[in-house]
Amino acid sequence: MAIKDDTEFQTALSGLTPQQQRQLAARFVDSVINLCPDPRVKAAVNVARQGDVSDAELAMARQNAKSASVESYTQCGKEADWKSQAGHFVALAALACVASNEHADTLAWDAAMNARMACTCETIAEGKGTRNREAETQYRMLDEFLES
Repeated sequence: MAIKDDTEFQTALSGLTPQQQRQLAARFVDSVINLCPDPRVKAAVNVARQGDVSDAELAMARQNAKSASVESYTQCGKEADWKSQAGHFVALAALACVASNEHADTLAWDAAMNARMACTCETIAEGKGTRNREAETQYRMLDEFLES
């Protein structure tokens, strides 16, 4: 199955288990993780990547990712720096990876959208406008995930 648009993308995501959503969300964040140097963000993604994670581990990772996202928001808002803004969206994507199970049906979508926003901010910072190919990359990642 070759996913061609966001409607197909969302439909495919909705068929995944919460654990699969977390693992795929972690892959989406991995593709933009270099835009956020905060080790708490990387740690949250590592927790999401694990197959068997406890609610307590998720809660701790969520708390740390939330702190990173709040701090990055404060920094990018203060300086209006697009690179910092990209880092903030990566932190939000990582936060989506470790969302509570009551939000597990949308966490991969939330991570994907924040990863796309991070890429948009980066291209603006580099003077390349707002076009990026992250959506197509995510479609391929989901296709590969479903095939494995």
